[in-house]
Amino acid sequence: MSEFWLISAPGDKENLQALERLNTVTSKSNLSYNTKFAIPDFKVGTLDSLVGLSDELGKLDTFAESLIKRMAQSVVEVMEDAKGKVQENLLANGVDLTSFVTHFEWDMAKYPAKQPLPSVVDTLAKQLAQIETDLKGRTAAYSTLKATLDSLNQKAKANLFTRTLSDIVNKDDFVLDSEYLVTLLVIVPTQNYIQWQKTYESLSDMVVPRSTKLIFEDKEGGLFTVTLFRKVIDDFKARAKENKFMVREFYYDEKEITREREEMTRLLSAKKQQYQTSCVALKKGSSTFPDHKVKVTPLGSPDRPAAGHSDRERESEGESEGPLLRWLKVNFSEAFIAWVHIKALRVFVESVLRYGLPVNFQAVLLQPQKKSSIKRLREVLNSVFKHLDEVAAASMLDAAMDIPGLQLNNQDYFPYVYFRIDLSLLD
Repeated sequence: MSEFWLISAPGDKENLQALERLNTVTSKSNLSYNTKFAIPDFKVGTLDSLVGLSDELGKLDTFAESLIKRMAQSVVEVMEDAKGKVQENLLANGVDLTSFVTHFEWDMAKYPAKQPLPSVVDTLAKQLAQIETDLKGRTAAYSTLKATLDSLNQKAKANLFTRTLSDIVNKDDFVLDSEYLVTLLVIVPTQNYIQWQKTYESLSDMVVPRSTKLIFEDKEGGLFTVTLFRKVIDDFKARAKENKFMVREFYYDEKEITREREEMTRLLSAKKQQYQTSCVALKKGSSTFPDHKVKVTPLGSPDRPAAGHSDRERESEGESEGPLLRWLKVNFSEAFIAWVHIKALRVFVESVLRYGLPVNFQAVLLQPQKKSSIKRLREVLNSVFKHLDEVAAASMLDAAMDIPGLQLNNQDYFPYVYFRIDLSLLD
């Protein structure tokens, strides 16, 4: 499953033993795969500040999740011709998202743990806000390009009465620069082809014999040319309409035809350049975190994923990609990494609020193995940590009495700290 539960319990002997029991039960029953989730020791500050951070981190968590979902959708849109390769391009620090989450290590270089917690949160918030701003600008430009191209494509796929003709007609189909003669385009229903061939010369005087030619047809009918004298145009149109032949108003302008064709070619080229040959997936990295290597302290012994490549290697592999897709991949990685760091911060803040000072808790990442076993896994967790219920509840009630505005939501209450990381939103 692409779902993870990030929990924490107090770090005393009793609860560490409870964690070991949890690992034993879930392993034997194949309920979940569990690993320790290392979180640095941050500067705690005051309880009031932690309560404020808890609320701020909740909002930032929701924002980050929404942002990476939008970025993933943008990758899908840009790679519309190679959707089977999308997941290969949604990486974090050069590895798949599951590996990054299960082998997470805090990035001390980018988010120094020695800084006050509000500063760390502010750094994450500004980073994500900048990514969103850039995303809006880049995707807006791409959407405009795609909408214009889609509009032209729709015109090319419309019926013979409204579709563009620049991709159909040729100069040789028309009599041009004649003072007396003109070539008209006539839409003839499929079932009336024979009637047209038999009658078009007699629909009016001065129709050039054997001047008709079928230049295009769709499932409903065909587009025929016919040449006649200019002075009988109105009479010919009226007689043609009586026979269910419709004259399509069209004037062949070579400059305009060329302009339309060149515009379509330009738009197709511009759209393709945003994607380029990037169906060759970025297999080994797209992040701008060159020094961040994913590690883990396992409860079991999971295999480590390959570490991310250097910036130079990543740039070399991304040279054949279009600028929009390349930007999306690099910044999706950054946003996803920031999101997991936010989850870690939430665990830290909520653990301190829940279990008190001094800071002493153990965070664990659980990956449920089957959707059908989620209910059973929740029962096991509640059973293993049921001894926390009274202590935690009393602690939260005391905090609520001491801190104005702190509200408890019994519906979301667990005897342990719990957060969910759902990667299925990116499928």
